[in-house]
Amino acid sequence: MTAEPNPPSLPGLADLVRTVARLRAPDGCPWDRQQTTASMAPHLVEEAFEAADALRRGETAGAAEELGDVLVNVAMICRIASEQGQFAIDDVADAAAKKLVRRHPHVFGDTRADSAEVAYRNWERQKQAEKVARGEPRSVLAGVPVALPALLRAFRVGEKAARAGFDWPDRDGPRQKLGEEVAELDAAIAGGDKNGMADELGDVLFSVCNLARHLGVNPEVALAATVDKFTRRFQAVEQGFDHDLRGRTLAEMDAAWDAAKAAERQPPVS
Repeated sequence: MTAEPNPPSLPGLADLVRTVARLRAPDGCPWDRQQTTASMAPHLVEEAFEAADALRRGETAGAAEELGDVLVNVAMICRIASEQGQFAIDDVADAAAKKLVRRHPHVFGDTRADSAEVAYRNWERQKQAEKVARGEPRSVLAGVPVALPALLRAFRVGEKAARAGFDWPDRDGPRQKLGEEVAELDAAIAGGDKNGMADELGDVLFSVCNLARHLGVNPEVALAATVDKFTRRFQAVEQGFDHDLRGRTLAEMDAAWDAAKAAERQPPVS
């Protein structure tokens, strides 16, 4: 690996590390001092989701702030771990940099990768080799975190399986499969089979994720955008009735919904 001749100065990162150390000092913040790596884990996940949401919305300032919160959590976890003799933030950064080098032989070695697909295969091949060396499960699905939101996990599992060649050749396959699963869900509903409904609904959602992958759409992002859209329109309905929906008929609320939907489609006034 060829190092940069003049590595960039990163005073902000150094200041963050110093600040976190001060918070953990004997005379530091009581709340920060009582945290453990385990207690910080949920905060890290929450901040990561907030950062992802800001990035999805294209909020530059918000994304920078939320990514800063992610860094704070990473720095705090590393500080706590270092106090216990486990690892420090530089150990984490060094290991991450070395892993990037190992898994990009087409950049730092002699392997060629003329497409993103080949680059991904290089990454997966090296990743599987590392798992074998550590005695870990060799499944290509082993790297998908169980803690991911179910929709995103389904998408990633399907993606990983497809990279291994277990996939339909085109979008017609997953679209047909989705129809089959919906029919099976209808049959379970007709039979009043609660367990069957849950099982078949799960199959429908998984099939939707497979179709989304073939369409080049991330279902987690698509669903988040739809929830945002629903929220905007429902709040417009609430505002139309002065935030009091008691006694309003479904027909009245549907009309208000249609009006909110039409208003969104109007071109902005210049």
